[in-house]
Amino acid sequence: MNAELLLMFTLGRDRAYLYGHPEHELTPDEQARYEAALEERSQGIPAQYITGHQEFWGMDLIVGPAVLIPRPETEHVVEAVLHRVSGAFWPGTVVDVGTGSGCIALALAKELPQAEILATEISPAALEIARANAARHRADARIRFHQTDLLDGLEGRSFDFVVSNPPYVGESEEESVQLEVRRFEPRNAVFAGPAGTEVIERLIPQARQVLRPGGWLVIEISGTVSRAVRELLSGWEEVEITSDLQGIPRVASARKL
Repeated sequence: MNAELLLMFTLGRDRAYLYGHPEHELTPDEQARYEAALEERSQGIPAQYITGHQEFWGMDLIVGPAVLIPRPETEHVVEAVLHRVSGAFWPGTVVDVGTGSGCIALALAKELPQAEILATEISPAALEIARANAARHRADARIRFHQTDLLDGLEGRSFDFVVSNPPYVGESEEESVQLEVRRFEPRNAVFAGPAGTEVIERLIPQARQVLRPGGWLVIEISGTVSRAVRELLSGWEEVEITSDLQGIPRVASARKL
């Protein structure tokens, strides 16, 4: 599959073209570029970083080593938000914390055309990619980007939703993480600290401060931290942990009183 993806990237063609033109012979330049891409992949570099693209929520997103590669599991965060709003023309406010590539903010902008969306990110390089994706999908007028750590500096604002895919892997779990993730994806987007809950522990009280009464916090988690996250959400209403298609706890949702 990776070889096919890299061939599509080399030729600038889709899968239908490959299947419809098995007689296509690579030019010397195409052959050299394809072999270079295969060599990078053999070193463990994720195919998405080689091609510079990843699909999320039906959108082709630009990605690079400055951002976490969007994954299908994160689409459950988007689904959890949409499950709690009253239709596409819901005119509420959302802040996507640690937006990375901008995938969550862009998916919500696509599905909620009347919503006001703010996306925060501490990394300038990641923000550059998120802004490029917003421009690419004509959502740059819909999403406002703000460089900050989590929700710092937004204490005077109020939102209906705080959403996030924060780092939630503990450093003690490092050996269980795929080697290519450990080597090539941004460490501060994967690992939160020794326990894996360090960033979430900071985010939850900040979210409570900026959410309107009745507002929702929706965050991606893992099975490893799900029990601890539920405990951290003590005092919130309608706390729910939902699982992904593999049955792994994946999204924590809670409502502010």
